[in-house]
Parts: sequence; C-alpha cells; structure tokens
Amino acid sequence: MRTARFTLDPSFTVGDVDPRLFGSFVEHLGRCVYTGVFEPDHPTADDRGLRRDVLALVRELGVTVVRYPGGNYVSAHRWEDSVGPAHERPRRLDPAWHSTETNRFGLSEYRDFLRKAGAEPMMAVNLGTRGVAEALELLEYANHPSGTALSDLRVAHGDKDPFGIRLWCLGNEMDGPWQTGHKTASEYGRIAAETARAMRQFDSAAELVVCGSSSRSMPTFAAWEATVLEETYDLVDHISLHAYYWPEDGDIDSFLASAVDMESFIEAVVATADHVGARLKSSKRITLSFDEWNVWYLPEWVARSKTFQPDEWPEAPRLLEDGYSVTDAVVVGSLLIALLRHADRVAVACLAQLVNVIAPIMTEPGGPAWRQTTFFPFAQAARYGRGRVLDVRVDAPTHETRKYGETALLHATAVRAEDGSVTVFAVNRDRTEPLPLEVALHGLDVTRVVEHSALADADPDARNTLDDPDRVSPHPVPGTTLGDGRLTALLEPLSWNVIRLA
Repeated sequence: MRTARFTLDPSFTVGDVDPRLFGSFVEHLGRCVYTGVFEPDHPTADDRGLRRDVLALVRELGVTVVRYPGGNYVSAHRWEDSVGPAHERPRRLDPAWHSTETNRFGLSEYRDFLRKAGAEPMMAVNLGTRGVAEALELLEYANHPSGTALSDLRVAHGDKDPFGIRLWCLGNEMDGPWQTGHKTASEYGRIAAETARAMRQFDSAAELVVCGSSSRSMPTFAAWEATVLEETYDLVDHISLHAYYWPEDGDIDSFLASAVDMESFIEAVVATADHVGARLKSSKRITLSFDEWNVWYLPEWVARSKTFQPDEWPEAPRLLEDGYSVTDAVVVGSLLIALLRHADRVAVACLAQLVNVIAPIMTEPGGPAWRQTTFFPFAQAARYGRGRVLDVRVDAPTHETRKYGETALLHATAVRAEDGSVTVFAVNRDRTEPLPLEVALHGLDVTRVVEHSALADADPDARNTLDDPDRVSPHPVPGTTLGDGRLTALLEPLSWNVIRLA
C-alpha cells in the first residue's frame, strides 16, 4: 500500500472559518416544514407547533444559519401571506413544487424556530414575480423597531422585537428556465442592483447575496456571473453557488470525487468575480455564498415528477426524501472538506435541506425523528471545524475516474482552533483498500491524539431508517499515533475520518 502524506505548519494557512459555513436550508417543499420542523399535533410539539425532537437534532447538528423560505418556492411567494394570525392566512397554490401552501408556518414561526435552534436567519426575497417595493416592505416589517405602518403591524401580530435579519438573498436561481419569473442576466442584474440599492438606503448594514448560476453546468455559467456582477459589484457582499451531486450511470468512483468539481466551481467563480473587480478598478473582494449543496438523486426525482397529475395540488407531499447511504455520507464529508479548503472566499454555505427533503434529519408524522448517515460528517465538521484552516497539499496515490480523470485517493484539510488544537478531516476514496496516512507537524504544539473516528461500513449502501435508525454512526479507530512530530493513521476503505489532536 502506498502512503498518503501532507505537512501541517501554522505559517501556511488558507483563512479563518466563518461559522456560517455550517448553514442549512428550510424551504416550503415537501415535508421540510410541515411534519418536519413544524407539527402542532406531534407529542413533542411546543406551544408554537415546533417539534422539540427535531429542534434537539438541529442543535446537535450545529447549524449556524438557516436560509428561508426558498429555493424555487420564493419566486412566487407573497411574504404578506406568512404573517398575522395563522388561521387567517390564505391558502395558495405553489407552482414551484405543485403543492398547496397553507401558510400555517410563516415568518414569525421561522424566527421562533431559529431562536430555539440557536441559528441566524438568511432570508430570500422574491425577485421572480415581485420586486423592489415588496422587498422593502418585508425589510421594514421584519427589522424596523416600531412607529411605521409595517413595523407596527408586526408588533400587532405579537412580535414586539424586530427580527434583526441581516443576511438577504436577492432572489433564487434566476438563471434557471424552471424559475417562476426567470430572467436573463442583464434583466436580473438590473433588478438585483435596484433592490440592493434600495435595501441599503433602508439598512446600510444589510448583507446581500446576489444570484450566481444555479449550477456549473448551465450554458450561461460564468457569463451570467460576469454580467450580474458588473451591475451589482459595489452593492452586494456575496454571490451564490448551487451544486448537487449523484452517481451518474452508477459511476461510484466519480461520485466519490465530486469535490473535484465543487473546488473547480468555487475557483472559477472566484476568478470571474475578481476579473470583474479588476475591470471596475475596485479594491472590494466579493465572497461566496454556497447556499445550496448536497447529494441529491436528481434523475430519480425527475422520473417520479413525470407521474404527477396536473390537477393534483397536495399539502406537504413526500418529495425528495432521499435515504442516504455510507457512500453518500463520505461524499458529503468530502464536500465539507472542499468548503473548508476555500474558507478564505466561502463566507456562507447551506446544506440543502434540513429535514426530510434531501436532508440529514428524517421524521415520521406523529412518530420519531432520526439521523441520516449524512448527519454525522456535518455535525463533526460544525463542531470541530472552527478556527483557521491550514494549507494542506496532499501527496497521495491516485486512481482513474471516468468523469474527473486521475484523482487523489485522499481528500483532506485541517483546522487549528484558538487553543492550538488541530483537527484533521480526511476522506479515503478507495472503495476496497485502506490508506496509510502520515502527517508531518511543524510548529504545532500538539502532543496527543484525542480521538480518531471514522464513518465507514462493510456495506457501503448501509443507511439509517425508521426501522433501524442507529444502523450507521461513527466509530473509534485504534492505532492512530502521534510522536516525533509525525501523525500516523490508517484510513479504512471508503471512509470519512476525524482525527483530533491536542
């Protein structure tokens, strides 16, 4: 077996991790909201209808920011429908997911959920069917203390204190023909600039995310970013990226290397943004909001969606409820590594989504909630991936992948906390063989291995289910040692690894 190697030195770093890198996403889609985070008749429900069992898992997951209310849903959303007494809110048809929206869960419930989950809000405004005026109205309702028509309306609705929303998305995936109110890059760039300028007049501290491409595979990719940023560069803080991965045609080796694409995507958007900044002679640096990412078995969803009847508009149907395997969890771990490796430019990231819909947490109506396999890498990264990312340059054996060519079997990063402790995150992409790892430690005051845990299984398709919710979880790995400035470990085949040094 060839050994994988890299060196860690505190003099060589990437950047500090923004805690918002560990965000998630709640959209009015399927059962993410209804019977997910919100189920008033559930045995664990609190006085606002929030499931306490789900809240406990969200806190354990370590989510720091939650994007809401969409997603595709936001492009036909009327924010006014989501406020006031719940029994008076209108029922609407949602064209994005061909469902009926009851609006029983709305803006106030979202803010209450965030307070109890310990997360910050990330609110999207509708720039599909609406525009500047509605965005300003929502901003006034949510954030102005009192003394105006809309802020006093919020107080009358029972929310005396402002919501304090600072992070705003200017629409969603407006490059996509599937989007209600789809626009060209010039059309969107203009309305995004107008909205951003108006929101900053109201609140100069507002932090704004402009829509980038909905995927790297879009035919307008990069040209879209360039056009939009030329209109908005001095008005916004971040540009968004979205990416979903699945094993195309059963190609597992390429699937395990999905982070190769994610890292290339990030670097391409950075290059485009910096090019626009250079053309505008601006000293400002746009950062990235990777506010939708995950494993999603998209072709299966597309095939099932063709069976929908045009006259069916169900409430909270079971949509996109992918069950995740060990293989999926290893890929999710690798994608987290990719985000950390670019912590100097990725300021926000949101795992899409939080509950039931391609999610790390699953529930049954009236029944239990449980952790999917993908829960564990996210929770461990959110807990131990705080601090400064060290620059990791891997020297590792490679193998050939159909989609990405020659790819390293090791994908890794490391984060140094304020107290000097170091956590190594590593994925072995080899499906059959263990991978020896040696890490040279220079200038790091670490003397012992606190823990080496791995998420791996003899069955790569093993998953946690309603009937067997604890089938898969991380397990301790023996034999990892630290001595004479060198860490040595053996990474199990197809594994996500967390090695903590103190």
